[in-house]
Amino acid sequence: MGNPTGFKTINRAVPSDRDPLLRILDWNEFHEHMPEEELRSQGARCMDCGVPFCHTGDVMNRMAAGCPLHNLIPEWNDLVYRGKWKEALDRLHKTNNFPEFTGRVCPAPCEGSCVLGITSPPVTIKNIEVSIADRGWEEGWVKPDPPEARTGKTVAVVGSGPAGLAAAQQLNSVGHKVTVYERDDRVGGLLTYGIPNMKLDKKLVARRVEQMKAEGVEFVVNCAIGKDISADELKKDFDAVVLCTGATKPNDFFARTPGRDAKGIHFAMDFLRPNTQKVLGGNPPDYISAEGKKVLVIGGGDTGTDCIGTSLRQECESVVTFEIVATPPQERPANNPWPQWPMVYRTDYGHEEAAAKMDYDNDPRFSFKQNHHDPREYEIQTLEFLKDDAGNLSGVRACRVDWSKPQPGGAPFTVVENSEFTIECDLALLALGFGGPEPTPAEQLGVEFDARGNFQAEFGKYVTNVPGVFASGDCRRGQSLVVWAIAEGREAARECDRFLMGSTRLP
Repeated sequence: MGNPTGFKTINRAVPSDRDPLLRILDWNEFHEHMPEEELRSQGARCMDCGVPFCHTGDVMNRMAAGCPLHNLIPEWNDLVYRGKWKEALDRLHKTNNFPEFTGRVCPAPCEGSCVLGITSPPVTIKNIEVSIADRGWEEGWVKPDPPEARTGKTVAVVGSGPAGLAAAQQLNSVGHKVTVYERDDRVGGLLTYGIPNMKLDKKLVARRVEQMKAEGVEFVVNCAIGKDISADELKKDFDAVVLCTGATKPNDFFARTPGRDAKGIHFAMDFLRPNTQKVLGGNPPDYISAEGKKVLVIGGGDTGTDCIGTSLRQECESVVTFEIVATPPQERPANNPWPQWPMVYRTDYGHEEAAAKMDYDNDPRFSFKQNHHDPREYEIQTLEFLKDDAGNLSGVRACRVDWSKPQPGGAPFTVVENSEFTIECDLALLALGFGGPEPTPAEQLGVEFDARGNFQAEFGKYVTNVPGVFASGDCRRGQSLVVWAIAEGREAARECDRFLMGSTRLP
């Protein structure tokens, strides 16, 4: 505790964002940088709380509580306050391989569990984290760190998302020869093609990949394990295999909804992935444009927000979002106490942009909306996708539901009488989450699946039923946060190293 008055005299502050109407004109990151003096002041708000729940990394109420990476948050907050940025970076890298990623895209469960947050606005942990990482790159402190010696052991990592990259860097650091296989044309998994450029500039991902290449990690792109190379062949050629394929199988809760076969209905990732390819200079044949379209995003969360932001940058005519859930409360309800992740109403970047661009108050296209603050409309059930004579999507028929009136023995909500309405729509994007990993690599290896369709591997051990084959990240735990993926990749590397060497010095 460097400043004895800390949060008593310093209010929480976060960096400003670029103007919404200006930032939708490009694909650049929307956050501004905060001056060093302000960052040091924010670090001083972290004041020796005694038991820092911010880095517990537990799961409460099915959500992360505290940092799954167990980042040494109070330590690097104090170092930033004291102006010791290089030492802060060293502390940050002890637990997190890629803080410039998590500092941009993580929802910050650490802040939800900040002790100060019980009574006051929490410490701005996320912004301090990304500022440390960015400063490290700017100053040239982040350099390749190849191992001093090689063990002679070889490991194949399948998938180059956050779990795969973390596992690969950790395994390489202790001397194993690591080869990462990626089915796309660029390394990064969801970091590259699952998160739009305005949230995570792809130059940052490429920069880490170049560092890892210099450390000795080999990357093979355009190579789908199970198709281009059989998983059995991979098992024979390497001493160990770590599966980090992600949970990429989309949910389709509308499979039996009338009109689902209309042209113009797409899964969110089928929209976002080729868009990023085009932003990066490619010419993807499956590119989907929202230009001039009336866009409906069904489903909330980060992916739904990304669909909104991307549609606006593609110059859509209009955009709204349907969410079947009830509107979250403005403050923590009694059944969602600290240090659980606060399930409260939040406005993300895409919602701000849509509210700035669209006139939800006065435009007759949005006459059905009761929430005029942003594109989201809650407690809406989609009943039918409407088609024109050519089979193209032309609209959606929907109704309102009431979650305060569950049906005995039935649905947890009741349809509101006489609430049915129709909206025009010629592009519907389904952001309904993911149903688990694509099974081919695991099936070829003989890996067992759990009841939810994920690769079966015990948390903390990560070993599957096949000796020498490990699984981590979303393919093991289901759709989750980038920070959980990095944490599991690191831990799987530790257990893989233990398997190869009989003991391990990885954390």
